[in-house]
Amino acid sequence: MRRENQSSVSQFLLLGLPIPPGQKGLFFTLFLGMYLTTVLGNLFIILLIRLDSRLHTPMYFFLSHLAFIDICFSSVTVPKMLTNMQTQNLSIPYEGCVSQTYFFILFADLDSFLITSMAYDRYVAICHPLQYTTIMSQNICIMLVAGSWVIASACALLHTLLLARLSFCADHAVPHFFCDLAALLKLSCSDTSLNQLVIFTAGLTAIMLPFLCILVSYGHIGATILQVPSTKGIRKALSTCGSHLSVVTLYYGAIIGLYFIPSSNNSNDNNIIASLMYTVVTPMLNPFIYSLRNKDMKGAQRKFLH
Repeated sequence: MRRENQSSVSQFLLLGLPIPPGQKGLFFTLFLGMYLTTVLGNLFIILLIRLDSRLHTPMYFFLSHLAFIDICFSSVTVPKMLTNMQTQNLSIPYEGCVSQTYFFILFADLDSFLITSMAYDRYVAICHPLQYTTIMSQNICIMLVAGSWVIASACALLHTLLLARLSFCADHAVPHFFCDLAALLKLSCSDTSLNQLVIFTAGLTAIMLPFLCILVSYGHIGATILQVPSTKGIRKALSTCGSHLSVVTLYYGAIIGLYFIPSSNNSNDNNIIASLMYTVVTPMLNPFIYSLRNKDMKGAQRKFLH
């Protein structure tokens, strides 16, 4: 909670997307459609996995949790962005801004951990198929998901507590469509060196370390696939990883573009576009990726429709 001796502002102004005034109605309709597609598509994925007993496997257990996290991830930022576009009320209370930052970091980290768990599941399925049921037991899957929640919650809470101790003096306009942590730190008139250090260390833990684990997993998968003598075996192995690889590419591609590619003069617009990619576009595309590129999911859809 904000105390008066910690901050001199009671609210922030979210400047939103760099959209010409005459086109806001068009973009409002576009993003509303994308958000509804995200929610309905991911709910459909969860429903299929719950109803089809053939999908009660570790891979789809992780996928159902990923679909739920994607709904939450988009819901943290998109409804407020749509409200601002429609009402022109750009303000957000201090407490609401800090809460939005917390949940944004929480669900972003959870996405990263769940994608990594799915990569580990594919590694075990392809590289150690005989021990798959033993290694990927129900208890292990539950522990991986629970551990993801614990670590992500701790990281988000640490960032939020450090943010709450900062002072914000004069400028309280956030050049973003949500309360982005990096944008808020630029508005602070306090020393943010500790915050920057925690962002670096926590970023390595929550983003780069899982990414390296994914690369190692797919390195072993690639080596195993090359040892398969038949083309049919290679196609079968690739079909089990294609959907997940597409999600990994979308998610980490946007993050790498946002944080690791050198910024240009219009870096703020680029940051907003990259943020839209992994908060709006990627959660919307995940259901389509798993529906169109996954044989089991397509079979479950046909069974559900019949």
